[in-house]
Amino acid sequence: MAKKTVADINVKGKRIVMRVDFNVPLDSNLNITNTGRITKALPTIKYVLDKGASVILMSHLGRPKGGEFEAKYSMAPVAKKLGELLGKPVIFANDCIGADVKAKAMAMKPGDVMVLENLRFHNQETIKDKVAKEDAQLRKAKDDFAQQIADLGDVYVCDAFGTAHRDNASMYTVPSLMKGKDKVSGFLIEKELKYLGETVEKPERPFVAILGGAKVSDKIAVIENLLDKVDKILIGGAMAYTFFKAKGLNVGKSLCENDFVDKASELIKMAADKGKELVLPIDTVIAQEFKANAENKIVEGNIPDEWEGLDIGPKTSKLFVEKIKGAKTVIWNGPMGVFEMVPFDAGTKAVAYAVADATSKGAKTIIGGGDSATAIENMGLEDKVSHVSTGGGASLEFLEGKKFKCIAILDDK
Repeated sequence: MAKKTVADINVKGKRIVMRVDFNVPLDSNLNITNTGRITKALPTIKYVLDKGASVILMSHLGRPKGGEFEAKYSMAPVAKKLGELLGKPVIFANDCIGADVKAKAMAMKPGDVMVLENLRFHNQETIKDKVAKEDAQLRKAKDDFAQQIADLGDVYVCDAFGTAHRDNASMYTVPSLMKGKDKVSGFLIEKELKYLGETVEKPERPFVAILGGAKVSDKIAVIENLLDKVDKILIGGAMAYTFFKAKGLNVGKSLCENDFVDKASELIKMAADKGKELVLPIDTVIAQEFKANAENKIVEGNIPDEWEGLDIGPKTSKLFVEKIKGAKTVIWNGPMGVFEMVPFDAGTKAVAYAVADATSKGAKTIIGGGDSATAIENMGLEDKVSHVSTGGGASLEFLEGKKFKCIAILDDK
């Protein structure tokens, strides 16, 4: 069911508690090296400000240990950058709970923006619900933490798709405690639900899925779910070598999940039984060393001992490009090879340009976050596809058909 967004409610004069994904990369001098996650949240932030609300923004950053303050994970540089992007002062709170934070929140006027300190400086943020249900003390700790945040605002807005698959306190417990108050999505979540949900459930055909990356174990549930929906699945990346082994081929010292060879065999049979194309590489770029510009060659079929596959070969690139051509819906998750290293980036590039070309011919194309999103962005093709998901793990779980509690709890339209 469609969820209400900020555009469906009256926010004038209200304090908005908004969960965003400001988990941005920082260099050793604590300079933000990519502002993408901040800029993608701006439309929702600007909208509520323009409508006369004040906004309290909360996010995690990195993985601080032990729930204690660590300068390298502080949200302070994010608050500063946000102020520059909005062209207005941004209040920064040195914590996300406590008397000082509450006083700052209560003093806010329409148009004000405040960024809370890193949620993960408190262990309560990441206590899993399953654990909390079995431990009354942990449940109380999580609820007390979430209640302090819930009390800061009149409206809850979720716009953090990157953490939508987690039952963190800020994602689920906070809105669950804001009884009688509006709980809605931001425009970023709305877009994710539209593309990842509606497009996959009601695709225009032909529908092609491209799956890559290192581990077939990460993608089993995705393949099983998509086999009922797609017309073709193209398999690249290191996960292809587990399928190679399932077909009786030698994989040399390529990354291969031996525990999942039988499962790969099942998936090949499942695709055949359903009349779906499951397309594996026909040639591979191999090297004896995992390093940039290592001596390499192209082989078809078996990979010799002491060699490892690092990219799909040129014949496979051509084959995949042909399979993508004419598609009306394309979803891509996972690179075709070691896309960060020349010359093992050619397969990923070929697929990226083929997806962009399909978009230009009217296809709806979705990049499922993670490394595929990085590859598309590095090639300057982000604007040449329909949608680049902001959540790697979240988009994968969504494609598996999982339901997210923190989305379900939001108000229905």
